[in-house]
Amino acid sequence: MKLFRKREPTKNEKVGKEVIKMINTWGEHYYAWNGKLYDSGIVRSCIRPKVKAIGKLAGKHIRLGKEETIIVNPDANIRFLMEKPNPYMTGQQFQEKMATQLCLNNNAFALIIRDGNGKPYQLYPIPCDTCETLYKNDELFIKFYFRNGKISVFPYTEIIHLRQDFNENDIFGTSPAPALKGMMEIIGTIDQGIIKAIKNSGIIRWLIQLNNSMRDEDIEKYVKNFVKNYLSIDSETFGAAGVDSKATIQRIEPKDFVPNALQTKETINRIYSFFNTNENIVQSKWTEDEWNAYYEAEIEPFAIQIGAVYTVRLFSRKERSCGNRIMFEASNLQCASLSTKLALVAMVDRGAMTPNEWRETMNMAPIPGGDQPIRRLDTQVVNLIKDMLGKMSSENYAVMAGLIEQLLQAAGKESEDETQNKYPGSTDSQRLQMVL
Repeated sequence: MKLFRKREPTKNEKVGKEVIKMINTWGEHYYAWNGKLYDSGIVRSCIRPKVKAIGKLAGKHIRLGKEETIIVNPDANIRFLMEKPNPYMTGQQFQEKMATQLCLNNNAFALIIRDGNGKPYQLYPIPCDTCETLYKNDELFIKFYFRNGKISVFPYTEIIHLRQDFNENDIFGTSPAPALKGMMEIIGTIDQGIIKAIKNSGIIRWLIQLNNSMRDEDIEKYVKNFVKNYLSIDSETFGAAGVDSKATIQRIEPKDFVPNALQTKETINRIYSFFNTNENIVQSKWTEDEWNAYYEAEIEPFAIQIGAVYTVRLFSRKERSCGNRIMFEASNLQCASLSTKLALVAMVDRGAMTPNEWRETMNMAPIPGGDQPIRRLDTQVVNLIKDMLGKMSSENYAVMAGLIEQLLQAAGKESEDETQNKYPGSTDSQRLQMVL
């Protein structure tokens, strides 16, 4: 009996494990729509705007230097990793694939490949069918089952894991399958009903009941003659039919049930609501305010999450303490109206935006020297006067007082008519720089 006793768990083995079934495979519970969300045109149209917008996010390596200076892309290897994660994908394609997996499964995985020095140099998405958690010596591993039957196990620290609807499970996001099952069955049933109704349009429309017994050849001949003489467009009787007492003609009206447009539209709107979108976003009819609302609700949370996960997985604790992080940003102003873009000139005048950043919103190429912030003269009055007063002495007080007076007059004139503002470089500013 000792041969059949229950094996006790080892010291470092965890008894429990967590398994998640990805929704992109066929399942017996999804017979109405075969369990493949991506095969549904409605679902694909719902997630496509989000996926395309996420593909346009630009990943940047940010490092905080001395005196709070910001250095963009200081490490060429990380910049190359953002631009081309692996030999088969660009950064845009990689981000779109991860976004698609996240929308369909509420989980998206990518494997980090490191070189001999432990530095990441490649990223590969993991399109698995099923995955589960494993624990080895108190370390978390993820076991992936692929479509070709292969199995791979990777440490969780080497996986980029994106998730949403993070509620019930400690590791994985909650699957959208239960919430979508009923709506997808309704859509599948409606589509099948419409197809069936179209096919039924070719069934028998007329029934000819012959009162006398006839051979099969004679019945077939009688029916053909009736169709030729009365149902053909070439008939000379113009649709009028006459029969004798040998036959009784009866017309059969098909009665196929097709859901009305209101029911279908309501179901589609429920799916739109589930994916937090609407018809204007799906059909690219959105306004500036509608897209900004969609961006803040769907795109910006993804950008924050993927930037945080990249930072934790790609950099060590020491590197993060030195100010290294990954940030994904997008020029959301690309969708702004022309009047909004033109109004951003005020931000350029005040140094909040560089000229090249403003030109990017206008889909214009950068210009030399456009990465340096500039300021309009009237936005520097206070600082300049303060510096001038600090350098005023008994020898130059007359000159400094005259320059301050001219500077204030120029600032007042510019504030009255901002359309005549120009870059700093006037005669007054040149004289001021010479004195200072």
